[in-house]
This record gives sequence, structure tokens and C-alpha cells, in this order.
Amino acid sequence: MIKSEVRNNTGLIIFNRPEKRNALNPEMNGLIIAQLNEFAKQENIKAVILSGEGTSFCAGADLAWLKKISENSSQRNESDTEEIAQLFLTIYDYPKPVIAAVNGPAVGGGCGIASVCDFLIADRNEAKFGYTEVKIGFIPAIVSVFLIKKIGEGKAKQLLLTGELIDPEKALQIGLADYLSGNVIEDAFLLAEKLNANSPFSVSLTKDLIRNTSNMNVHDAVNYCVRLNAISRSSKDFIKGINKFLNKN
Repeated sequence: MIKSEVRNNTGLIIFNRPEKRNALNPEMNGLIIAQLNEFAKQENIKAVILSGEGTSFCAGADLAWLKKISENSSQRNESDTEEIAQLFLTIYDYPKPVIAAVNGPAVGGGCGIASVCDFLIADRNEAKFGYTEVKIGFIPAIVSVFLIKKIGEGKAKQLLLTGELIDPEKALQIGLADYLSGNVIEDAFLLAEKLNANSPFSVSLTKDLIRNTSNMNVHDAVNYCVRLNAISRSSKDFIKGINKFLNKN
């Protein structure tokens, strides 16, 4: 259900159910999480790219899974929801940069995966984005949390309440997409190379900073950053980096 490889210190995970438009189900969710965790443990891997096989990025929940969900008890559905939540939180809390290379339509949970990544590169011709849950009596519950953080409440309402699909230009305009591309995989690797040139320790700590201060008041955020600053100044990467900078001058 997934394929993976490593190229130039960057891990690549491909959703590999093209006949199902790379739709998600519990087994696939678990495989993605397991591969992300495996890449997280490998020090040589400094960034991770997510993309889809074939013409779609990810169509959201598998139809067979949706049918099963409709027949489940509320207790079982809560358990299923916790499993999909774990996938999004794994990406959101990931210690390394994660890049979504959106090669085609990203719908529902697939759009959620793209939006929770640190960077989103959209195919300028083939990508489409949308949260169509309201069209089938469902709600975009977990995915909405990350979409609102990325583009704000007002613009999120346009997507979540209408259920409409938007093109890459619109996604770029509202801040859902970060870049448009004619070759999302290659451009994702080029972006990863730039990120990989930075200190992995600093990148990870900066991700923590952004994630943890976003909901703090100003005073708590500054106090938190004071502590992080002290930690960074005693790191091996900082000592090495400052010595290299000083010796260059």
C-alpha cells in the first residue's frame, strides 16, 4: 500500500493504491506511520517527502472503509477516529521537515495530509484540493484543526462548508499550497536539499518552537523561547556552526 526509498538524505513515501486513487484505510494509515517512525530513527535522513502513485495524491477515506464506518457502533467509530488522528499527529509532531508533493487530487483526508505537512508543493496542472465531507453527511473533524492553523478560520470556512474543489492557483492564493510545480517530486527533492543543508538540531527545535508557541500568550511564548535559546546555544551544531562562521571571517 506504500512504497519508500531514500535519496540524498531524504526519505520518500509513496501512497501506492493507484487503482483506489490512493485512498486511506486503517492498514495503510498504520503503514505510513510505521515508515515515518522508521525514517525518524535514521540520522542520515533529514527530511521526508509524501506523494501519490498514479494520477492522485490521496482521495481520502476508502469507500469500503466508509461503508464499514457507517455500520459501526459509536464506540468503534471513536476508536477508528483515534487511529486516523494518530496519522495526522505523527506528521504534525514530526522532528524533521515533511514535504507534500501533491501530484494530483488531494481530497478529504488526503487534503488533510497535505495541509499538515510543513511544505506543500502542488502540480500546477493536475492537483486539486477539497474537503467534500459535508456533501455526504460527514464532517471534516480532525482535518479542520490543521487546515485552520494553516490558512485561518475565514478561508477554512470557504473550503469546509462548501465542500468545493479548488485548483492549484487558488490553493496558492489562500496559503494552502506553498509552491506550484511542473514536477512535484523533483522540486520536492530540491527543496529538501536546501533544508538538509541546515542544522538538523536547529530545524527540529525550530519546529518545536513554532508548534508550541502558536497557542501561547506572548509572555509565556517569550519565556519558552528563552529556554529554547539557551538550549540551542549549548548544542554541538551551534558551536560547530559559529566556529565555521568566525573562521570564514
